[in-house]
This record gives sequence, C-alpha cells and structure tokens, in this order.
Amino acid sequence: MKPTLALCLLILLVSACAPKGQPAPFNLVSPSETPPSSSSGTSSGVPPASGSGIRGQVLIGPSCPVVQVDNPCPDQPYQTTLTVLTLDGQEVTRFSSDAEGKFEVNLPPGDYVLHPDLLAGRPIPFAADAQFTVIPDEFTNIIVTYDSGIR
Repeated sequence: MKPTLALCLLILLVSACAPKGQPAPFNLVSPSETPPSSSSGTSSGVPPASGSGIRGQVLIGPSCPVVQVDNPCPDQPYQTTLTVLTLDGQEVTRFSSDAEGKFEVNLPPGDYVLHPDLLAGRPIPFAADAQFTVIPDEFTNIIVTYDSGIR
C-alpha cells in the first residue's frame, strides 16, 4: 500500500472514531507542510534513526468559554510530555513539547503509539492515544489536540 494512501486511511479512521461534534484528537499532516522547529527527545532502548521520526505540535482548546463569530478563539500551543510506545505498549521514548507546543523526535521506521500524558488524577485536559507509522528517511507530522474541558 502506498504511504499516502495508508496515511489517508488512517486519518479517515481516526476522524470517524472521534466523538460527535468533536474534532479528532490528532491530525497527521502531509510531509510537504512546513515542519515545526525541534525540541527535546530522549530515547530509551531503541536507537534513533537520524533521517526518520515524528515532528509536530501540541495544541489545547477551546481556550474561551464562548466562541463568537467576531471573536475567534483558536486552539493554543500546549507544553506537555508525550510518550512513544511500541504497539504492545513498551515505552520507546518520552519527550516534551516546547513552549510553542512543537516537538521533533528521531525514531527508526516502524509502527508506534503516541501517548499524550495526562495530569495525575485529572480527567482533563485530555488527548487520546494515536497510532502512527514512521517511514524510512521521512518524518511523520502529527498535530495533537488536547480537549481543555471548557464549554
């Protein structure tokens, strides 16, 4: 299966699984889009590949209690910790997004799960786990969106 087709199918699947009226908890964006600047990433157990991995941005929203047409309230960058897991749940690496919510982490090609860490004992903010694939010599772009709980 071509990588572009696989990526489209993954996005369609995630969008279909999002709760009604809510956006998907993350978005994979095409490699042609401008990548964010890098931040920290530490590896544990899997040697990084210099030409492949993930990059993206973490956002949180809504940030306003009432969104009005003439007063937009875009999602805001969110600094947090994220964990990359193997498909069987073993931790590969844990890293933090920067103050602008951006991150870049080297990973060898393969299938993984991105686990957005939650605040201990608190249900919100919340972002769902996201399965993704790293292709050799490419970076998979991911946008993680946390639900702030504001309504």
